[in-house]
Amino acid sequence: MLLALDVGNTNMVVGIFRRDSRELAAHWRTGTQRAQTADEYGVLLLSFLAMEKIDPEDVSNIIIASVVPPIEGMLRQVCERYFHRKPMFVEPGIKTGMPILVDNPAELGADRLVNGVAAFARYGGPCIVVDFGTATTFDVVSEKGEYLGGAIAPGLGISAEALFSRAARLYRGDLKKPAKAIGANTAAHIQSGLYYGYLGLVDGLLERISAELPSPARIVATGGLASLIAGDSKYISAVDEMLTLDGLRLIYERNRAVRARRAEKSQ
Repeated sequence: MLLALDVGNTNMVVGIFRRDSRELAAHWRTGTQRAQTADEYGVLLLSFLAMEKIDPEDVSNIIIASVVPPIEGMLRQVCERYFHRKPMFVEPGIKTGMPILVDNPAELGADRLVNGVAAFARYGGPCIVVDFGTATTFDVVSEKGEYLGGAIAPGLGISAEALFSRAARLYRGDLKKPAKAIGANTAAHIQSGLYYGYLGLVDGLLERISAELPSPARIVATGGLASLIAGDSKYISAVDEMLTLDGLRLIYERNRAVRARRAEKSQ
């Protein structure tokens, strides 16, 4: 089985794929804790597998996309100590099958590249992926399957945190769609501003990005808050919450043969 980890600044998404299959057997979402030890993460991952009655010995390979460098060494320890496997990291030099047409490919976040690979494989090109995470990222793939670039905006969650932390008289509320744009109380005012304001940001950027492409693009949303915003967007046509995990699976498959040849040479 293939264990896939998508490590973001706020959350880590864990998926397990059945052996020689594209089927996602199970998936989990947990907070990314920089202070946790390798043993704590190891126990957490083992408990996830135990919930689905999956034997850790059945995990034959592991792939990780991380945007949190401080914990990557610790995650490597987890894989080697608890699964006796060396993980494959999505990093410069890995085979993705996607040309990266940006000024400095090395600075591109691993999750963004993974999303681009998965979206092109599933939906074709041109396509735009909107990933609603700690930051909201917009990733653009050409008709030929080239990663063209994109945009980064503050995420809805951190936008709300900034508002609450700098405005002393405003209190925290749930991030959800309000009944109407004109709120009748402070809580409704905040919900309207956050929800419809953010929706305007997303659609405004999508409109501008789409105008720079030579042909209409399929626009796909993913990430923890995708389903909250996508329903009212004028441009998002699909929500694919497992897009990044599927991209990790694809990249692992594209590197499996290369990795096997290297292992044979080292023996």
